[in-house]
Amino acid sequence: MNKDTDDIIIHPVRGRKEKEIPPVGIFFVNPSEARTALDILLGEGGKRRFLFHSGLVISQKNDFFIAGPAVGAPMAAMTLEKLIALGASTVIMSGWCGAVDTKLRVGDALLGGAAYCGEGTSRYYTTDDMCQPSPLLLSKLQNAFAGSPTCPIWSTDAPYRESRRMLETLAQKYTIGGVDMEYSALCAVAAFRGIDFAAQFLVSDELWNREWKPGFTTRDFKQKTQSQMNMLIDSVQTLAKE
Repeated sequence: MNKDTDDIIIHPVRGRKEKEIPPVGIFFVNPSEARTALDILLGEGGKRRFLFHSGLVISQKNDFFIAGPAVGAPMAAMTLEKLIALGASTVIMSGWCGAVDTKLRVGDALLGGAAYCGEGTSRYYTTDDMCQPSPLLLSKLQNAFAGSPTCPIWSTDAPYRESRRMLETLAQKYTIGGVDMEYSALCAVAAFRGIDFAAQFLVSDELWNREWKPGFTTRDFKQKTQSQMNMLIDSVQTLAKE
C-alpha cells in the first residue's frame, strides 16, 4: 500500500460493528448480474451483510464473498475501498464491455489486460494513464477461462460520448479490445492498496459496426451471463481453498 497518505482527510475503515469479510471474492459491477449472483449465494445458505449503496453476501462456509453492483468508476472505487477495509485482498471483477476489436462478438468472454484510464477516478490513485491487473491473479483466470482472450480495456465515464473516430484511434494506439466504465479505476485502486485484482468481461454490444449493435437483452446473452457467473463462482471457490 502507498504510505504517503498523511494529508488525506477521510480513510476507508472497518466500522466498530462491522465484521471482517473473507479475503477472496467477486465484484459484480452490473446490477442485473449482481442481483442474480447475490441471490444464488443466499440460496446456498450465504449471509447478507450491509454495504451502503451496494450488496454483500458471505458464503455459508465464510470462505468467499460476492459484492455488487456499482456502476461507474467513482461508485465502483468507493465500493472496492470498503471491501478492502473489510478484509478483501483478492478480488475478481465481473462486468460487461462494448467490443471495439472487430473479432469480438456479443456474448464473447474476455479477460482484462492493460487498463487505459479514460475515466476521472484513477488519476487520484496514480499519475499513469495505464494500469495493470495483478499478474498472478490474471494468470489464474487465464487457466480457468482458457478459451478467453486477454484484451486491453479502455474505461470511460461518458458512454454516450463515444465516437467512431475516438474508438478507432484508441484501437490503433493501444489495441484495445473493449470499453467499460469501471475497470481502469478498480485496477488503480487495487494497485494503490496492494491487493490482487483482475477482471472477466462479457461483450454486451458491438461498437465497431457501422451501426451500434446491442445484445444484452437477448436470450443467448442472458444464458451466457449465467454460464460465466457459475464458472466465476467455481473459480473463486477454488481460489479460496489455496
